[in-house]
Amino acid sequence: MTIFRSAFRLNCWSLLLVGFLVVLTQISGLQVSDLFFHPFFSPNPNVALLTRTFQVLCAVPVIVCSFSYGLAKTMQPRPWESRFILSSALLTGAFLLNEIYRIHLYINAWGIPKLGVSFIYAIFVFSYGWFFRLELRYTPYKILLAGLGLLFFAIGMDALKLESKILGILLEGVPKLLSEINIAFYYWYVCKSFIQKGFHDNYSRYL
Repeated sequence: MTIFRSAFRLNCWSLLLVGFLVVLTQISGLQVSDLFFHPFFSPNPNVALLTRTFQVLCAVPVIVCSFSYGLAKTMQPRPWESRFILSSALLTGAFLLNEIYRIHLYINAWGIPKLGVSFIYAIFVFSYGWFFRLELRYTPYKILLAGLGLLFFAIGMDALKLESKILGILLEGVPKLLSEINIAFYYWYVCKSFIQKGFHDNYSRYL
């Protein structure tokens, strides 16, 4: 399918861009880990660049799904389609809030380990997938699964605490960034198709 070829090309270009940024960062005298540092002001724009990029990408599904849901209400779509888009906005919105406000760190402070927090999040994701399994079948859900797989891989790498700091940062940061690229691309495509279908159905009614 064309959508999967587009997703493959997007991932390839993203990897090339990350590789270029890694080389550029080392040439400028910084460490690779600086690319994934927590955001703060620095005169060097490479510091926390990919972390900021990840946070911006996290906002894409929320904005796209929320806008699509609001627009779809004027077109009287099928109720199950609206629920899917709205639930997607809420789920991705919760993830965005966690990334910005670092909610999982507060949960860690209550004595729940990071893997335990990840397990809680995994339950929410599984519940979302189970409840909307029929709707997901009509979308390129493999892109979403790839994104989620990369995300949990990154979480696993972070939990392992590898001895090599640079290797650990790359094995966590790069898959995490690619995961959100795939997730944002998936919801952009799904919402675009959802709106196009709504306009087409509305247009057909008036013919």
